[in-house]
Amino acid sequence: MATWSKAASSSSLIILAIFLLSLAGVAHGRSSRRLVRSYDEPCMEMRLYLHDILYDYSNSTSNSTSAAATRPTALSTAAPSAPAGGTFFGQVVVFNDPVTEGRRALPPALEETEVRAQGLYFYNGKEAYNAWFAFSVVFNSTARRGTLNLMGADIIAEKTRDVSVVGGTGDFFMARGVATLRTDAVEGFTYFRLQMDIKLYECYV
Repeated sequence: MATWSKAASSSSLIILAIFLLSLAGVAHGRSSRRLVRSYDEPCMEMRLYLHDILYDYSNSTSNSTSAAATRPTALSTAAPSAPAGGTFFGQVVVFNDPVTEGRRALPPALEETEVRAQGLYFYNGKEAYNAWFAFSVVFNSTARRGTLNLMGADIIAEKTRDVSVVGGTGDFFMARGVATLRTDAVEGFTYFRLQMDIKLYECYV
């Protein structure tokens, strides 16, 4: 009789645990989601523009959206083929950049932009100007909420370059795909605009 009671008690605990886990899924809004996966056609596409305004000690701190966290190393100018200004090898830049859906002018209050790119890039080319990105695109609007996480090599000399979409949260829960980057505008070393064509091939809808 005691053996039966223990077995019944264990079964009840297992059923209760499954029930609680299902409630947690409903609470997080994932109970009705299904995975859409296709390697021929993307399940979601969007074009966004990232605006980076680098603080260089001469421009306004209120308008800047990125800053160097480290200085370039001596290797940035040591290579025989390095450009006259150096390759910035070893410099790390931290950014919190506004992102827009078009090439429109930036709003006066940059911190109020509903979509932002937050992360870092560092220059890793000893003989050529090259960078590597790791950042999240953060959505905070009535249309979309959540993040997309991107990382990969930004080979600046190439007209277009692909970086991986390695995950996401919220409306982009567990997203996977590719973001094609293209330099859309450059103003000296203090401003650049990247066009990002994002194609997701794994989506939870």
